[in-house]
Amino acid sequence: MIRRARMGDVPAIQALLRPYADQGVLLPRSLAELYECIRDFILWEEEGEAVGVAALHATWEGLGEIRCLAVRQDKTGRGIGRRLVQQCLEDARALGLQRVFVLTYVPGFFLRLGFKPVDKGQLPHKVWAECVRCVKFPVCDEEALWYEVA
Repeated sequence: MIRRARMGDVPAIQALLRPYADQGVLLPRSLAELYECIRDFILWEEEGEAVGVAALHATWEGLGEIRCLAVRQDKTGRGIGRRLVQQCLEDARALGLQRVFVLTYVPGFFLRLGFKPVDKGQLPHKVWAECVRCVKFPVCDEEALWYEVA
């Protein structure tokens, strides 16, 4: 089941993100960051336990980002990530966003969901707002893709 994250979920969210951050696939997130943007997060919950997470973050007028997509490694391959992304896209529609982008090392996953490649240069506010904190900045090897919501 998918539900909105609550303040008490922050430690579980961080635990879901940590293995991917340790692998360098996601940016590490502090507890403070997660608490500050808790409203962005949704969870996939099974038997009262969070096993998947995603966030939709509004970044600019008409533009949002899906970030922090993670599924507990023993639960991957079951469609949880796909359903979390689909929920983020529904939320984007409800917010009136025209496009949603991702920066990812697994573009094939997002391409199968209808995302299209985009030049990172079309996302300058993203680069300066978030990417400057990344250890890989300015030599980012993630791929940028976006989805036309409207």
